Amino acid sequence: MGDRDEPAPLGALIRAEIAAAGPMRLDRYMALCNARYYATRDPLGRGGDFVTAPEMTQAFGELLGAWCVAVWQSLGRPDAVLLAEAGPGRGTLMADALRLADRVAPDFAAAPRVHLIETSPVLRTAQDLPLPGRIAASHCGIGTLPGGPLLLLANEFLDALPVRQFLPTEHGWRERAVGVEGERLVWTTIPASDPPASGAAAERGDAALAWVAALAARLARQGGAALVIDYGHEGGAADTLQAVRGHA
Repeated sequence: MGDRDEPAPLGALIRAEIAAAGPMRLDRYMALCNARYYATRDPLGRGGDFVTAPEMTQAFGELLGAWCVAVWQSLGRPDAVLLAEAGPGRGTLMADALRLADRVAPDFAAAPRVHLIETSPVLRTAQDLPLPGRIAASHCGIGTLPGGPLLLLANEFLDALPVRQFLPTEHGWRERAVGVEGERLVWTTIPASDPPASGAAAERGDAALAWVAALAARLARQGGAALVIDYGHEGGAADTLQAVRGHA
């Protein structure tokens, strides 16, 4: 490949944006890092950085497949149902779900059109192997899904979305950001534009809230259901940030 095909080093892009616009809000920094990370590698499995439940046991995906069949039946067995997954990884979960559906409800297996919400070109390629001929289309977001009743699965998707962190000080709320010292990226704070109403240090997932709101609006308009499985706090968490590399 020529130089045009090689993405610029992410650190250089971040430092350039900070030089032009000032300290970078945490969620912007996370979004840039997430996009580059997932676009350039398969992070799953023994040779990657982490594993998820579908990669450990097929029973997980099969249980979700049983849920899809049950919900489809409760909707009146629509022929034009969409079966979608957000953050499908290698396609393992969807393949397991469809295997169960093929076995227990062949009429359901013939009905769905499988749509995967996945931005990573590396993972999109990997998904063709476990799902040959089953993928109708891949999408970068909910907004491009076709119309009709929707059954959507999302496992460990929301907890990967960017967050914002707010810190109370004697001069009011500050928001965590990333700055530059020399060539190093460092933590700093900036004035908070829309802080929490009150309380101690707080973390807020604006990206996750916006995604759930868009999904809920879609389901309210066109019908269907979503099953979202994730880890998290019931509320009040101040710092859930975690970096994982090589399963450590």
